[in-house]
Amino acid sequence: MNPDFRKLFAAVDAMDTGAFGAFLAENALFRFGNLPVVTGREAIKGFLGAWFPSIAAIRHNELVIRELGDAVFIEGRVTYTRRNGTVLSVPFANVFDMVNGRIQGYRIYVDNSALQQDA
Repeated sequence: MNPDFRKLFAAVDAMDTGAFGAFLAENALFRFGNLPVVTGREAIKGFLGAWFPSIAAIRHNELVIRELGDAVFIEGRVTYTRRNGTVLSVPFANVFDMVNGRIQGYRIYVDNSALQQDA
């Protein structure tokens, strides 16, 4: 059985790497946009722990969740609040490979290149 992905996004939106990490398999693979793949639960938590301070807030909404076998596809809108208070809202799509109810592969497709503009 797959986890409640709304709780996963709530953990991300809270910038809670511990709660986020609970959804991951020990040897999970994580790709955020065009950045290099990060391997392993602890390394992924470390990556996000270092990335979260670059923004003031993050919020995911308009989630559409589709499951097909061991794959889960989620589309939605992510809104970033920059450290200077300005906001960027863009569509995203995620692909999850699931094994035994945990995320083995997590790929984020988003064009957040404008995030660093006006920062």
